[in-house]
Parts: sequence; structure tokens; C-alpha cells
Amino acid sequence: MPPLLEVEHLTIEFRAQPAVRDLSFTIEKGEVLGLVGESGSGKSLTALAILRLLDGAARVNGTIRFDGRDLLALRSEQMRLHRGREIAMIFQEPMTALNPVMRIGRQIAEAIEAHQPDWSRQRVKEAVLEAMEAVAIGGAESRLNDYPHQFSGGQRQRILIAMALVNRPRLLIADEPTTALDVTVQDQILRLLQDLQQRFALGMLFISHDLAVVAQMADRVAVIRRGLLLESGSRDQIFLEPRHPYTRSLLAAAPTLATDRNLPLATVPPSGGGTKDASAAEAPGELREEAPGHWVREAAEA
Repeated sequence: MPPLLEVEHLTIEFRAQPAVRDLSFTIEKGEVLGLVGESGSGKSLTALAILRLLDGAARVNGTIRFDGRDLLALRSEQMRLHRGREIAMIFQEPMTALNPVMRIGRQIAEAIEAHQPDWSRQRVKEAVLEAMEAVAIGGAESRLNDYPHQFSGGQRQRILIAMALVNRPRLLIADEPTTALDVTVQDQILRLLQDLQQRFALGMLFISHDLAVVAQMADRVAVIRRGLLLESGSRDQIFLEPRHPYTRSLLAAAPTLATDRNLPLATVPPSGGGTKDASAAEAPGELREEAPGHWVREAAEA
């Protein structure tokens, strides 16, 4: 049986400049893959490529199979049947992702009507309320006619989750879903996502630069830098037995309770180990399976 999602040799270029390079990974049904990397590493581009939301300036090559079907080979109208129904996405910033002049109930209803045009108004309303209740929006019916600005940041993020899950997708892409939320609300959103993922047996691509969040959410982790996969493996393999120097530096730069507050925090070294010619220092080495399921790219010479 094929994986739920299989990405093979994905390359994304803009004007012949690679933003994602030969990226491969899989996600099984009910599995959470954490995609980790600093800003600009190609995480969000990968998500948009899966949904085929990149504009015409992007040149995308490789294979993206969902349940055995190559999404890049589908016609636009075929892809629309998958987008939002089989594969859904939670975007980074809830205030900009929601339409500020449209009532919340209508925004969620539109997500349903796009894929269920034959449903009656009453059935759509029931599905909207069910989705809002599933993400713990209190007094759901009384809030259908509220606008986004009438909700807190955490509530707006819950609404985006409701919109993503209202059609019961099989794959959820969560792109930095806790950005700009305080730590208490962040924990609530993460617990909510975990509960919904387990309840509906969702496959999930969880994108983040926050290692602590990824450690909480992911079953497996893939580490990328400048669009290149450097290491992938189970959560324990990545966090307890990191093999690539970049993965080790990321973990070392994350403060813990054991961190000496009298010393400056560790920093991630620049690309190419500080050499002037970073691109030469980052010439892709070979990916090797150093332990079952634990893939590591040979480190480039500094």
C-alpha cells in the first residue's frame, strides 16, 4: 500500500535559482512529519508546491504522489477536487489568512460549499457549527455572525483549523500554526491539533523552526537548509542521536533549563562554515542510511 504522501526529487526554481533541491520524503496515514529549518529554507515553498499554489514564476520538477496519484500531473480542475477536501492547509498568520470583512460563519461555509455544492443551507450550517465545536469555539452558534477582529489570536487560529478540517481531509499541512501566539495559547493549539490528528487519523506535515514544538508534535522529523534535506529520521533519532553537524548546531542553539544563563547562547554557524563561497561548501553530499530509517547527508567540507 503506497504512503499517503510521497514526495520524490522535488526541485523548485525561480529564474534558474534553486529554492528547494532534490527533496524526498513520505508521510503515512496517521503519521506526523515535522519539517524543520530556519527561515528561507524552503519549508513553506514545499507546502505550496504540494497544493500547487505556487505562481507561474516557479518551476517545479519531481513527483508528488497523494494516495498513489501524481498531483503535478493532474489538470487544474482535478487538483481542485483534492485541494481543501483531501489535502488542507493551516496558514501561518490567522489575521491575514481570514477575510476581515466577511463573517466567520460564512467563511467556514464557503470551504464546505466549494466541495459540497448540493448541500442544503441547513446542512452546511450544521457542519459549520460542528467544526467550530470540534475546535472548542465557545457559544459557536452565537458567534457565526462575528468578524475576525472580534476573536482573539488563539480563537482565530482555531477558526483556521476548523476551516481546514471541515471537509475531513486525509492530509493536513500545518505551516507554523503557532506563530505570534503566546506560549499558553500555543500549548492549547498544539494540544488541539494532536487531539484532532488522532481522532481523525490525519496524516500531517507540520512545518516549524521551533524545535520544542516539533518534538511535541512529530513522529518523524526532516531537517532542511537552503532547500536541501540534511537529515531525517524518527523523533528520537533526530533529537537524541543527531548525526549531521547542522542538526547538532540547531539543537545546541535551543536553550533548555540546563543552559548556563551566564554564557551567551550558542549560534548556528553560517552556511558553508563561514567560507566566502557558501554555495561551493554546500555542494550536496550523498544521503546515507546510517541506521534503520535514519538518513544523513554527508557534510560538505568547510
